[in-house]
Formats: sequence, C-alpha cells, structure tokens
Amino acid sequence: MSKWKGKSGGGEAGRARIELPQGTLELLILKTMALGPQHGWGIAERIRQVSREVLAVRQGSFYPALHRLERRGCHRC
Repeated sequence: MSKWKGKSGGGEAGRARIELPQGTLELLILKTMALGPQHGWGIAERIRQVSREVLAVRQGSFYPALHRLERRGCHRC
C-alpha cells in the first residue's frame, strides 16, 4: 500500500497519513503522464495540485512506483 499525506486532520500541520489500495499511485502517475510529458517530481507535484493538495506523495513512494512503471514499459504509454 502507498502512504500518502492527506488533509484529514491530525498529524503534522493538520495532515494525517492515509493508506491507499495497492496500484493507486501507479494509476495516478499514468493518468498524470497522459496529460502531457513531465519529468519525475513534476508528476508528483501535478498529483498534489489536481487533488487540491489532499494527496501529497512522498519521494519514498513515488520514485519506486515510477521505476516499476518504467520497467514495465508504461512510461511510453
């Protein structure tokens, strides 16, 4: 499961960590990539912006998911 910071109260600066089903982060990355070419952290920032800062993906979750997609050839989709 991916760990995300979400604005559901508690935690640091009013943010609590929420768990998302496995594969959710990969789907969000692919959806973001479908909007146009972006590099690495720009994809994570776009996810944060589109979710109105509800979803703030951590680098420790983002880059492994991005590398899994690259190994599967999905970065060319």
